[in-house]
Amino acid sequence: QYQMPAYRRMLKEHAVTQSMSRKGNCLDNAAMESFFGTLKAECFHLNEFASVDELKTGLARYIRYYNHDRIKLKLKGLSPVQYRTQPSGA
Repeated sequence: QYQMPAYRRMLKEHAVTQSMSRKGNCLDNAAMESFFGTLKAECFHLNEFASVDELKTGLARYIRYYNHDRIKLKLKGLSPVQYRTQPSGA
């Protein structure tokens, strides 16, 4: 579906560069699939959004929370931003 001429034409019309790897390599999307699963479980399914604007606001709030406040054990109990901005050798 991602190689359909109509889809590729739409991307080109909007100056979007398609990013694809080797055919059938499911591991390329693992990080984003994990994030989207967490997003749906922690944000989308726990809230009701009355409009697209409410959904956009909710998504923006959740993404900020996910990056700045939500701790992960894999990241030594830090948020992604805290982990990436800690001094080297910490």
